Amino acid sequence: MSRGDDSTAARDDEVTAAAAAIAAGDLVVYPTETVYGLGADALNADAVERAFDAKGRDRSKPLSLGVPNVAAAREHVHADDHTMAFMQAFLPGPVTVLCERADHVPDVLVAGGERVGVRVPAHDLALDLYAAAGTPVTATSANRSGHPSVRHPDDLDPDFLAAVDTVLDGGRTDGSESTVVDPATGEIHRRGALAGAIEAWLDEH
Repeated sequence: MSRGDDSTAARDDEVTAAAAAIAAGDLVVYPTETVYGLGADALNADAVERAFDAKGRDRSKPLSLGVPNVAAAREHVHADDHTMAFMQAFLPGPVTVLCERADHVPDVLVAGGERVGVRVPAHDLALDLYAAAGTPVTATSANRSGHPSVRHPDDLDPDFLAAVDTVLDGGRTDGSESTVVDPATGEIHRRGALAGAIEAWLDEH
């Protein structure tokens, strides 16, 4: 086996272990193309509560969910043709797309609301984790609320890490924020990466 094969096998083992942690209701830190994220089983209300606790996040502020592709998103949200076209145009990518949640998405994830943010990061390690987990994974920054987002595992707060089972190290990330957009209303809730291209698409469509 070549050194490259050894590296790939080790990475696969790390992803498998992280996916098992999520299945057990534990928390995982993982890289995306923007910043490091905190992953929990987004359909497990208890696990989502643990994510809120680890971040010290107010329960009135919803969390997004991450899935490996747009097709998987359709299993957990209700999206019209316009929203689906937008998702196909910009995902995978640094964009959070607001959609109507399906009934099985827990109230705690969305702060009791009817819409949920969907992420499909343009990052192979994040997508591998999502696929291995077999469930939507929370997509929220891996930091205490009010503290800076984390671009490298070395920058993770020790107290925050105490609540985490596994850290997937993908090196340094870009550090930009995803743009949060509701294609159904054409509203951009937070400007970030690709905001100009998103505005142009919404104007055109």
